[in-house]
Amino acid sequence: MGFKIREIETECKFSSALTIDALSHAIPAEAITRILAQEAAGEVRERKLTMSVVVWLVIALHLYATLSISAVLGKLARALRFIWSERAIGLPQASALTYRRYQLGARPLAALFQQVCQPIATAQTRGAFLFGLRLMALDGTTEDVPDTPENAAAFGRHTSARGASAFPQVQAVYLAECGTHVIIDAGFWSCHTSERVGGFRMLRSLRRGMLVLWDRGFHDFDMIVGARQRGAHVLSRLPSGVKPQRIRTLPDGSYLAYLYPSEYGRRKRGERILVRIITYTLTEAALPGYGETHRVLTTLLNPRLAPAHTLACAYHERWEVEIVIDEIDTHQRLVGRTLRSLKPVGVIQELYGVLLAHYAVRVLMHEAALQADVDPDRLSFVHALEVVRDAVPEFQMVAPTQVDSLYARLLQDIAAGRLLERRLRANARVVKRKMSNFKLKRSEHYRPPKPLGSFRDAVVIQPSSDAPAAVLELPAQSLWLEPALLDLRQPEHCRICKVLPLDTAQAEVSQKRACYLSHLETKLADQQFSA
Repeated sequence: MGFKIREIETECKFSSALTIDALSHAIPAEAITRILAQEAAGEVRERKLTMSVVVWLVIALHLYATLSISAVLGKLARALRFIWSERAIGLPQASALTYRRYQLGARPLAALFQQVCQPIATAQTRGAFLFGLRLMALDGTTEDVPDTPENAAAFGRHTSARGASAFPQVQAVYLAECGTHVIIDAGFWSCHTSERVGGFRMLRSLRRGMLVLWDRGFHDFDMIVGARQRGAHVLSRLPSGVKPQRIRTLPDGSYLAYLYPSEYGRRKRGERILVRIITYTLTEAALPGYGETHRVLTTLLNPRLAPAHTLACAYHERWEVEIVIDEIDTHQRLVGRTLRSLKPVGVIQELYGVLLAHYAVRVLMHEAALQADVDPDRLSFVHALEVVRDAVPEFQMVAPTQVDSLYARLLQDIAAGRLLERRLRANARVVKRKMSNFKLKRSEHYRPPKPLGSFRDAVVIQPSSDAPAAVLELPAQSLWLEPALLDLRQPEHCRICKVLPLDTAQAEVSQKRACYLSHLETKLADQQFSA
């Protein structure tokens, strides 16, 4: 039995019917309405472009990253316009969409993200838990934003001996669930802000039953204490300069130690925390870090419940958050380009829209993985993203009674995009192209002078420096030339293929043409000499 077309109610308004029902399981429409009321961003009267539609539009901007904002709205409304009773219904233009975006601001999107984006792994989710603890990972990245004075003043840009960076950049820090790749908390700052500042902000989302992983760049005594105060445990890389006070060696080769704050006054007051240190090395020559000594710190002190070898291997699950960042930048946002927004408020709004879109796709992937009984890592994010894009108009056209059936088919389509099992791979942390042959863009190049006329007006023919004193004048009468002899579009023989011999007639025409052109060149040379 096929799907039925949705019937539009007589009193229904176009703006009320325009939603992304394909994502409503992850981002309910009721949550958007509640957040808009909470942030006082609602409307007294329903306009052609409501704030709810603007929220969906901001989320969809990075489902369709290659389209303009007006084209994205066209994508969202295409199926609804197809079945709508009024044929000539129009859509707002790009200027109106931008105006309403900045009317909405960034606070509603940030509040919606905080309310909606929560851990989703269950006991049936493969690879999401270790020792009964939910695996979480913390990491940061930078995002390029459009090069405008407002963005440069708000976010700054990095500088080096070669000059300033090409674009202003936002420092982002994410807290992600390793098993499902959903981001449950995020923060955005100026590019000069340390990742560690963002790490402290992410502690607000930790709770009992979590094991959070972070690299040595986030190491801080207070972060470890803050995580334990919230009931979470820590598994992190220990910087080489940190020297814990060794207390006792454990049977599995790890040892207990006291970690102290860096400030002398606090150490003197006796502030410290008991941790467990695991030292390991890599014996595979093809792996990065081969032969080096690595140290990880954990607050899981019992070696029977948490063996050292298992913890050392589990630390490398932190790379799941790197994969999450790659999904967003490389495949969803297409990192070759900057964000769209020319003002800081729009940048923050857009970044939360990116995360909401990523979360919605990952929720669908998790449900599909549960139904197929596979690890969510085995499903392709790129494939799921394409399936969701194609499903947006289908959910707008189908009858409400068949939405559940269409949703079940959507999950089946997502589950069909399987990846191969992960192989043990190693890649050096290098780049293929670092320098450019072009000159560095400097401040004087940002606002170059505008041309005053057309390009044709700027073109002036210059006489050749070695031109003869007398100018050759061609005869007034037109010279009659045989068309076959002057056809310059005659096909040339391919230099690779075998050249076939000409027949007798073609040879005679070619010889006649060569003689006539030679005669013409001699005549023109005589005219030049006599002049």
